[in-house]
Amino acid sequence: MTRRLADVAKKVGVSEATVSRVLNEKPGVSEGTRQRILTALDVLGYERPTKLRGERARLVGLVLPELQNPIFPAFAEIVCSALAQQGYTPVLCTQTAGGVTEADYVDLLLQQQVSGVVFAGGLYTQADAPHDHYRRLTARKLPTVLVNAPIDGLGFATVSCDDASAAEQAFQHLASLGHVRIGLLLGPPDHVPSRRKLAAALRAAQAAGMPIPPERIAHSLYSLEAAQASTTRLLRAGVTGIVAASDPMALGAIRAVRRAGLSVPGDVSVIGFDDSALMSSIDPPLTTVRQPIDAMGRLVIELLTAQIAGNAVAHDEMLFEPELVVRASTGAAPA
Repeated sequence: MTRRLADVAKKVGVSEATVSRVLNEKPGVSEGTRQRILTALDVLGYERPTKLRGERARLVGLVLPELQNPIFPAFAEIVCSALAQQGYTPVLCTQTAGGVTEADYVDLLLQQQVSGVVFAGGLYTQADAPHDHYRRLTARKLPTVLVNAPIDGLGFATVSCDDASAAEQAFQHLASLGHVRIGLLLGPPDHVPSRRKLAAALRAAQAAGMPIPPERIAHSLYSLEAAQASTTRLLRAGVTGIVAASDPMALGAIRAVRRAGLSVPGDVSVIGFDDSALMSSIDPPLTTVRQPIDAMGRLVIELLTAQIAGNAVAHDEMLFEPELVVRASTGAAPA
């Protein structure tokens, strides 16, 4: 008990006597200080006294699939900053191969009595993945917001970039440069955002009279190495332009092009998706479709805090329009 008092007091910057007053429900402590002490108790992993366990902690879980893709740390920075301004403490939960699962994180966050959860790019985007842990959140009526296109039927407020518009812009840019053999480098077949990108690109190709045959469509894991391997198959199909589903995948495509003895954009043009950090500084600077993550992050927090306050929010998917950013990785189709 003494160690708990000392740890919490140090974390909050108050006396141990003040912490004791809060834990014993004694008067004389401001509500702001009281909430900071309860939040520190949760953050440090100490159990609340029985009478205080029914209260929600001012903690919000932020569950990310990885940190290797720069778009996720960038999004986390925006959301965490906005949460802090609202008086909430973010709890960052990052998945690793063979490590803690998304379902395990949900259990942990529920045990910590978090006020809400934000998911970015989670298993809800994969049709073949397990989804039972989302239903636990629904059963608890815990405020939750998803980022990126989900499977149907989950019933959460969702904020997404318009994947269809992104694919159309990328395809039309390559077509305007004279490319007719355009390839698609997408995520796994059950990945909802990739399905949307595929459907939109096929529609745009059909409208342009340049249908994309199956050999010019490659599915890959969202990593540079996997994308490089998949790009090798696209190159064998004779593509001169590649639309990738993420910036790291686009970097894998560029590496594969160079390993094949070809140049970017002289022989093959490459377009990414996200406009994540440093994409303007690589060689060549990457043409990509930018997600408006600042505006998306602000809406995520608005939707979450509205739910926490007890207000109803629409469980629709709110789409943001992406922006094509043209740099040096795309050029005229080779003669």
